[in-house]
Amino acid sequence: MTRAPKIAALAVAAVLLSAPPAAAEVTLINLFEVPPGGEAEVIAAWERARDFLSAEPGYISTRLHRALAPDAPYALVNVARWESAEAFRAAAARLQAAGVFPEMAGVRYTPGLFEVLRDDSR
Repeated sequence: MTRAPKIAALAVAAVLLSAPPAAAEVTLINLFEVPPGGEAEVIAAWERARDFLSAEPGYISTRLHRALAPDAPYALVNVARWESAEAFRAAAARLQAAGVFPEMAGVRYTPGLFEVLRDDSR
């Protein structure tokens, strides 16, 4: 395993272990650094992960965003909603155990769980 995949695995582990156990809805924001020519592979992996996770308890929704600027540091950004941090942690652990989202050369992802502080949805 190269350094980048180890760092990525540690980042996921940190999110899983540090997320508060609150039952309130949480938002996962996952930033993807993608090397040139790697976008299709990451999108295909994201789609497999989405299909797996959408069947998990506590899943609400997910959206994958692409940067408009070609030189953006994060080419792709995933934003997902979960019923609770615990539901996300359990689903993410099952996703990792199933090997659904493989390590990809040059791809770095930075996941984080967030709570909504302000909302002006209409």
